[in-house]
Amino acid sequence: MPKMKTNSSAKKRFSLTGTGKIKRNNAYKSHILTKMSTKRKRALGHASIVTDADSGNVKRMLCIGK
Repeated sequence: MPKMKTNSSAKKRFSLTGTGKIKRNNAYKSHILTKMSTKRKRALGHASIVTDADSGNVKRMLCIGK
């Protein structure tokens, strides 16, 4: 039986927290930031947690769990 391959793009974008949740970066932080408020840009700089609905797909891409 061959080994499962980790999705290369997923391993660059997601990481696990100590409690097993999946951490992600926020989008809309790369360019055309002049029209965005400073408060919004600052909030987008912090990491977020992947929702429960999407965590199964991400775990499958990262070969975590079953």
